[in-house]
Amino acid sequence: PFGATMRAAVLSALGAAALAAGAEAVRPGAVGAIGDALAAEVAEVKADLASDWRTARTTIEGIQAEVDAELAKPAEDGKQHWALLMAGSNSWGNYRHQADVYHAYQIFKRAGLDDDHIVVFHYDDIANDSENPTPGQVINSPYGNDVYPGVPKDYTGLDVTAANFIAALKGDADAVKGGSGKVIASGAKDKVFAAFFDHGGPGILGVPAGTGPYIYANDVNDALKSKYEAGGFKELTFYVEACESGSIFDGLLPANISTYVTTAANPTESSWGYYCPGMNPGPPKGYNTCLGDLYSITWMENVDSLDSAKKETLLEQYRIVKQLVSQNHTYRQGSHVMQYGDLSIDSERLSAFIHGSAKEEDEEVPARAAAPNPTVGEGIAQRDADLHSLYHVYLSKPEGSAEKKAAFKAFLAESTRRAELDR
Repeated sequence: PFGATMRAAVLSALGAAALAAGAEAVRPGAVGAIGDALAAEVAEVKADLASDWRTARTTIEGIQAEVDAELAKPAEDGKQHWALLMAGSNSWGNYRHQADVYHAYQIFKRAGLDDDHIVVFHYDDIANDSENPTPGQVINSPYGNDVYPGVPKDYTGLDVTAANFIAALKGDADAVKGGSGKVIASGAKDKVFAAFFDHGGPGILGVPAGTGPYIYANDVNDALKSKYEAGGFKELTFYVEACESGSIFDGLLPANISTYVTTAANPTESSWGYYCPGMNPGPPKGYNTCLGDLYSITWMENVDSLDSAKKETLLEQYRIVKQLVSQNHTYRQGSHVMQYGDLSIDSERLSAFIHGSAKEEDEEVPARAAAPNPTVGEGIAQRDADLHSLYHVYLSKPEGSAEKKAAFKAFLAESTRRAELDR
């Protein structure tokens, strides 16, 4: 552009000088006049260009300074999204809980959330269990794809403890022992989504066998309160799959700490397993265990079926899940899905929590191929699901084989243990 401007200025100067000197006869001295005029025009153009360049440089430097200032701001100046996911069980009979966690992880990855903002607890013993008909893969429904790829191994095996879960929820990196050390390091502008999948009882949530004491209701609520009071989040949503899961929050969770909770069951009932052997719908051939939990696969398949997570509110999803889990409010099977805490949050869209760190909540979230929402089919009470799986493992083994004898022994041991607990 500068060269074109110069050429135009030179031509203009030559033309003006030529006209002044006479178009047909150039008088003595005319060439000198043309040269003087040209020199003056060139000098003027150079001066203009120098001024324009100084202005442009000043503008560019100003923009660069603004960009540098933005990049230098600490991360907490911008809103972030976080996810905490835990499966509190181990063993093949509890396959469904870790499958639930892996499915949840894939939902957040599709939404654009980076692994450094997702903390995952899972014992990690089902993908390569000898009973798995597709080694190295995990499915959460008869219609679904492998949900195991890419799942972070933040806390696995004996590191899946109550203490580590509470520390991760609070964002207390100094309190965790083992694992990756990742915690929910959220700030006052951030939104957090937590999800738990396992067995439970009045006032307790389970942990994998052999990893230590249970997670207690008071510890969960104290962690939520202290994190809120410390400016640890703007809003937090917590979905809990467990028997008697309502007892963790009923009468304990304040309504004024910007925390919204839904649970699979009320304080006194079982939650339910789903996609179980011998039931309709059941797992694919070769699977002798339940693939998922009714409440959990219902809310996750609901997310999967949406074109965008911004098209449904938390309340709309709650009503859909409640209807399906209750078998259209008949409760022939299923449980009472509950809400606790700050219910004003349920007017927000799912995309307010199921989203990536660097995206705005009104952006589209990529959808996966829609899985069917569960029909009102057959489920099994959570506490019976383990025994149901052990029985189907036994049925799947060849008659007279050592594997069948071992499966029967495991089934008998669990039956005996349950009988003793019922006394």
